Amino acid sequence: MDDTPDPAPSPDVKFLKWLVTTLAAVMICGVLAVVIVLVIRLQPTPPPLPSEITLPDGARATAVTQGDDWIAIVTEAEEILVYDRLTGRLRQRVQIAPQDAATR
Repeated sequence: MDDTPDPAPSPDVKFLKWLVTTLAAVMICGVLAVVIVLVIRLQPTPPPLPSEITLPDGARATAVTQGDDWIAIVTEAEEILVYDRLTGRLRQRVQIAPQDAATR
């Protein structure tokens, strides 16, 4: 008996190697697609405001929350503006204290 290995791989091994290479390429493309979609979807966008509310000049909203009869908007100037839900009239303005002043 001759125990020397066959120098040429069989057609089944070539096909299996091709399948593994193709699978690796598809997986790399899939991971890249997921990362791209996450980056696009997780971009910060300003919250939408109801059409009946107008912010003071120069104010930009960073967060919006709603209650039964009010809408509160947090601005970049660290201020909370509370509006009446029905009329859109400004009810209250609250200045948020700086973090280091609140811990004293």
